[in-house]
Amino acid sequence: MAGQKFQYDESGATFFYFLLSFLALLLIPGTYYWWPRKQREDPKALASECYCPGCRKKKLILQSTKPWELMKRTLTKVIIIAGWVLLVFLAYKVSQFDYESASFDPYDILNVPIGTSEKVIKKAYRRLSLIYHPDKETGDEKKFMKLTKAYQALTDDESRKNWEKYGNPDGPGAMSFGIALPSWIVEKENSVWVLGLYALVFMIALPTTVGMWWYKSIRYSGDKVLLETSRMYYYFLHKSNSIPLKRVIMILSASLEFEKKYNSEIVERSSDEHEMPQLIKQLYNFGEKAQKEPPLSYNYSIKARALIHAHLSRLVLKADTLDLDRMYIVKKCPYLIQEMVGVVSQLILLAYAQRVPRLLNIETIENCMKLCPMVVQALWEYKSPFMQLPYITEDHIKHFDNKKKRVRSIQHLAQLKNEERRATLKFLSDSQYEDLVKVLGRMPYIDFKVRCEVIDDEATTVYTAGAIVTVTVQLKRRDMKVLFGDDSFADKHHIELEKNAAKETDKSEKPLSNGNVIENNEDIENKETKDDDKEKKVTKGIWQQKRQSGKGKKSGNVKKPKATLSASAKKKIKKKEKLEKAKLGDPEIKETEDDKPEEKEQLKDSNASSDDDSDSDNESSSDASGDESEKSDAEETADDKKKVSSNNDDDDDDDWDKFQSGANKKDRVLEGRKKQSHLVHSPYFPEEKHEYWWVYLSDRKSRTLLTVPYHVTELVDEEEIQLKFTAPRWPGVYVFAVCLRSDSYFGFDQMHDIKLDVKEAPEPLTEHPQWDISDEEDDTKEEDKQSDISEFTTDEDVED
Repeated sequence: MAGQKFQYDESGATFFYFLLSFLALLLIPGTYYWWPRKQREDPKALASECYCPGCRKKKLILQSTKPWELMKRTLTKVIIIAGWVLLVFLAYKVSQFDYESASFDPYDILNVPIGTSEKVIKKAYRRLSLIYHPDKETGDEKKFMKLTKAYQALTDDESRKNWEKYGNPDGPGAMSFGIALPSWIVEKENSVWVLGLYALVFMIALPTTVGMWWYKSIRYSGDKVLLETSRMYYYFLHKSNSIPLKRVIMILSASLEFEKKYNSEIVERSSDEHEMPQLIKQLYNFGEKAQKEPPLSYNYSIKARALIHAHLSRLVLKADTLDLDRMYIVKKCPYLIQEMVGVVSQLILLAYAQRVPRLLNIETIENCMKLCPMVVQALWEYKSPFMQLPYITEDHIKHFDNKKKRVRSIQHLAQLKNEERRATLKFLSDSQYEDLVKVLGRMPYIDFKVRCEVIDDEATTVYTAGAIVTVTVQLKRRDMKVLFGDDSFADKHHIELEKNAAKETDKSEKPLSNGNVIENNEDIENKETKDDDKEKKVTKGIWQQKRQSGKGKKSGNVKKPKATLSASAKKKIKKKEKLEKAKLGDPEIKETEDDKPEEKEQLKDSNASSDDDSDSDNESSSDASGDESEKSDAEETADDKKKVSSNNDDDDDDDWDKFQSGANKKDRVLEGRKKQSHLVHSPYFPEEKHEYWWVYLSDRKSRTLLTVPYHVTELVDEEEIQLKFTAPRWPGVYVFAVCLRSDSYFGFDQMHDIKLDVKEAPEPLTEHPQWDISDEEDDTKEEDKQSDISEFTTDEDVED
């Protein structure tokens, strides 16, 4: 057998085969997945679509802000069609290749019939060689080589035998492995160009691309926020214990995403010099000169803050300049607010760890959360939630506060009967009322349930000091249309979650007719100095409070009675101890069984009257139970063992169920969090917004945050969330609040109070029946340690 040869493709056949197969592997699946298809509109979505002027304008804005969509679809079609055209051309090219070893027929090449004599063959060869000889004008070297091989195969005996046996007059060919690259790549004349191309791709283009991607990615966090913006949030938010809402807007507007130096998408217009002063004059609560610290006083920050104020006041701006800038800034706000919430929660955790001097109160993080639905719905916090519905303006709010029928909340409006609702909204036309009912029916109704437990503990409902308490929150989302005409549901949305904050804002802020707020400039300037003076008086969290020493006030010397476990908890603990002793076969269990009648007798004595007849009956019953106790000891121990086995089976089933639920939750975490739930009716927000929620635990009494807010981004139907926190260190009864806040709607926040009766932590166990080791076991262990010499004969003993 001939040796193997590796060579480049000179004819180009192998290279074309490689291109054909590679292109087919790309085109077949690529055409299926990337061919632009017309999206089918959901009939349910069309039926529930709102046709108010705000939604129509938003739809046009979404279409106009994506002009590249049509270009992208057209370009995709052109590329796919060109790929298929190239595939057909390569297939035709490959089909034209003629392989000598596969289609070599000497009679056909010489144009003579089979069985022709040698004389006729020579004559035909001479005639054709005069035509195809390379020295002739009509010469063809390739065809002349074929003529020569055909003539040899029919005139030479050895060549004829090779052709008849192997199909080739030259005999069996050597196995060759071709490299599917054309031979001109390795030719000496083209070596410089080939090396230059390799250097351009692998030494310049690839490192440059990776470097640009890396430099851009390290500037942003996981939520697409600049790291410099996060540092700025940390700097401003830790300067005071309480950050008011107006201050939060100032910090948000100073985000570096709005400065052209850090964001190339920002457009600096020459028209801002005369348009911005006119806009600021319309904002009475703006306070341009109230802050002089950078970057709050920079031009980009003032412009962003003015546009946010104009957005919240629903002012009409110039379409081709300021309104474009407003839409860009508003689109960025939800991501930035979520980052701000994360920064505040991190600062609170650092304060608990005594890494920062100030502990931010709960109003700070709730003001940050409150700003998100304000931006989405384009409303100030003191405006009516009914203005989130289409066609409802500030002039129509008086219709909801009618003397005959006062509508308290959006849920109450949904629960009204159709006739009552239509009478309340009589100022709307039929088409407008239909749109309003569509939007109202799509709004969320959340069933909010809370469960507390101590996981991996024997008594899961007994809360001891310092234990890890798990708060399981179950959220079930339904459309508000399930409440239409049904007044049996409790009005969960009509709660006063921020009663104290509302009182403070009423004192310091006065709403005007145009939707703006006047705030005292002196209070703004002196706010930070007041916060610095109140640093030492900040209310601390429950776990940060320290006991007063005996040298202090007299009240510190009063000893409080220690909290004890409840009777049910004691019974559970005693029962488990008896079951463990029954497992070990402990003889002391008989004594405990003998004590049972005496305990029952004591309970009867304490509850019975002081008559002599009842006393005599108790004595006789106690004597009888004492006589029968010895006989029933063996039976009771057997029953205890059966109970132990059955309880063990039940415990194993419970443990397995818990393990399975935990494994399913871990799998969901590994799958990743989606960010799609239900679309929000937000005609003033320039993008499609999905419903997100915050869930967190707080102590309203000390105004502190207990857990990091969990951002719920995939609440489609149901979702379960776990919040974990450490129970207070000292026994007592504590009331905490589990809060649910929407980042898209006003008036949909809920709060659920949980009451924890914290008991004193039990002392650690020092003795246990399983820890007892008999003397015999100790002796055997000592013997094992002392007997280092083997009892078997070793090689050393044989040598001795």
